[in-house]
Amino acid sequence: MSLEIVEVKSKKEIKKFIDFPHDLYQGDPNYVPELHIAQREMFDKKKYPFYEYGEAIPYLAYQNGKIVGRICAISNHRYNDYHGSNIGFFGFFDCIDDPKVSSALLDKVKEYHLSKNYAEMMGPTNFTTNETAGTLVDGFHEPSKIMLTYNHKYYGHLLESYGFKKEMDLYAYMIYTKQVSEKSLRLSKMLEDRLGRQGICIRNLNLKNFKKETALLKEVYNEAWENNWGFVPFTDAEFEHLADGLKMLADEKFAYIAEHNGKPVGFGISLPNIHEITINFKKGRLLPFNIFKLLLRKKKVKTVRILALGIVESYRKKGIEAIFFAKNIEEAKKRDLLGGEASWILESNQDMVAAAEKLNGDRYKTYRIYKKSI
Repeated sequence: MSLEIVEVKSKKEIKKFIDFPHDLYQGDPNYVPELHIAQREMFDKKKYPFYEYGEAIPYLAYQNGKIVGRICAISNHRYNDYHGSNIGFFGFFDCIDDPKVSSALLDKVKEYHLSKNYAEMMGPTNFTTNETAGTLVDGFHEPSKIMLTYNHKYYGHLLESYGFKKEMDLYAYMIYTKQVSEKSLRLSKMLEDRLGRQGICIRNLNLKNFKKETALLKEVYNEAWENNWGFVPFTDAEFEHLADGLKMLADEKFAYIAEHNGKPVGFGISLPNIHEITINFKKGRLLPFNIFKLLLRKKKVKTVRILALGIVESYRKKGIEAIFFAKNIEEAKKRDLLGGEASWILESNQDMVAAAEKLNGDRYKTYRIYKKSI
């Protein structure tokens, strides 16, 4: 059978690239379509901040005229400059269960990376490690939470058969409100009182002063995450773009900042898991009526995702992360929520792993970043 890998260039082809997963996962009850409007923006080189320093070339695989796979070759100059590495990335990888098709897609990405003189290829990242990333390798029993990937079970095998090895695992812990250790909640209250006597206070973000607050968050983020695997500082444009997107979803009762005598030293943000709503949005379209469903049902979701939780290094091991977790749980209890997912947590981040497990968190999903030499 004829197999052809085609570079995606036109708007019509971009639409096909975005829509392919809807056909691939048809009938899968755990598949949540990405919002089409957000995906279109990611491939708009005039609007999306990534293109200020990076390049992304999308490809489609056709077999006998039918789309059977997609992938994106990614050049992330900012990552390589920051880490002193020579890595090319791939992302938006979706494919039928056929190693010939997956190999042809990965060969095309490899060809691109070799033309850039890269020594290794790593992924999936869509487009960066600050965005959706990882192949789901464990935890296929329920849908992913907001801003997380989902894929068929065979993806890991396809990548490993091509020669990819695990670079890093990313954990997702589900913390159920009814299973949380009450002792941990009591201890967190004691910790908060003790920190208060040291001049460290935990407060909710003020969404009415969102621009000023996000400037504080960026300050913390770039310091708190700088030693994490895969970290690359946000550009101003990237952080502002992310903040604009989160503003519509953020709930200040699930957003916290730690300050020491007025200086920000940590923050935690959880988002309502709108995947509970958008799972039924055909092909991820918001218009004409789904936008209203999203806005009206947002406060009725039963789970949240702890999207970001970070502490400046000199303030770690003081219990601030435990207080953030506990405050999320206490708010979830008030609203009678099922619980919250803490994700993703690097397997190497033992402080956060320990904090989640002390609250009886269930490590129920694992995402994997792969790498290979080329």
